[in-house]
Amino acid sequence: MSSLPERTDVLVIGGGVIGTSIACRLAEAGVGTVLLERGALGSGSSGTTAGVVRTYFPGNSLISSLAVRSAAAYHDFAERTGIDLGLQRIGLLVLFTEEHQVAEFRRTHAQQRAAGVQVELVTPTAAAQFNPLVDESAIVAAAWSPEAYACDPAAIVRGYATAAQQAGAVLHTETPVTGIDPDGQVHTPAGSIRAGAIVCAAGPWAGSVAATAGVHLPVTTYPVEMLLADSPADVPTLPMTLDPSGLRIRSWGERILVGMGRPGPEESREAWLERVSHQLGATYPALAGRRLEHGWSGDLDVSPDGMAFIGRDPARPFLYAAGFSGQGLCQAPAAGEIVRDLVLDKEGNRHDRLGVQRIHTRLGSLR
Repeated sequence: MSSLPERTDVLVIGGGVIGTSIACRLAEAGVGTVLLERGALGSGSSGTTAGVVRTYFPGNSLISSLAVRSAAAYHDFAERTGIDLGLQRIGLLVLFTEEHQVAEFRRTHAQQRAAGVQVELVTPTAAAQFNPLVDESAIVAAAWSPEAYACDPAAIVRGYATAAQQAGAVLHTETPVTGIDPDGQVHTPAGSIRAGAIVCAAGPWAGSVAATAGVHLPVTTYPVEMLLADSPADVPTLPMTLDPSGLRIRSWGERILVGMGRPGPEESREAWLERVSHQLGATYPALAGRRLEHGWSGDLDVSPDGMAFIGRDPARPFLYAAGFSGQGLCQAPAAGEIVRDLVLDKEGNRHDRLGVQRIHTRLGSLR
């Protein structure tokens, strides 16, 4: 554990995809930046997802707009830096099992299109062409969005971390924050550092880190587990596919990745696996009875309504980007740009102001 510099313009706490994106954008803007990560880079929520970057988020065009902006930034980042982020287009299929879900899609379609999302309503037959495992009789329609990419979250974190260091940022891993003083002095086992501004991007630990600074950030943790099942023979690469129960699947090499939360408080693991298996077989008959094996698990940082908190405390130079609720990969580039502009006190465009103001309003109501 190397010693810390005595001071920095901005201290970023958290070395996942959100924190490294922020550090990269700040350093590229000429801001003196130090990042502290309690473990290894990308060891928190960034490594707990299904590894998909998508632009369509049903029911929330603000998140979709940030995701559209982020997808464009990922492509620009790869072209500009030459760092391969491992993006592979697979598309996103959202299944509808009730007519009211179709009506909701139609009601919000214009908002999604205005946010820059490419998405269309398709028939059950068309949905089965995109994902041949889908039982056409189990759905009434689906939404298809081609702008979804399988990715390697670790490669994205490494890419942003490398670009941040090349731009002058200093990154310290295995350096947990143990205290934050009102004057911006941050304490760690490796020593203390004074920061002109602090950015909390600590994922599942964001609430406790913010509390250390006297800031209330209502972020909680939600445990998730990813499961793996054997794929039937001759099945092509599957798009990321979601159904209303929360079940999601996609191809994972020669296997199929299955995600559906974790057992409930009073639910045994065996009962949970049986429930997931039943839902899997109901939507995808070819997967009925397939053995589900543990893939990986971890905690997500979750906000009360699934929208991230991005903003700054009105009373002190403390900023935050947390509570991404499993969607951090899809919003990280935009979050980095927004936090950079908040640090630089840039006005930004109207959309950014409205988005940050809305998030501030939500946070204020929870204080």
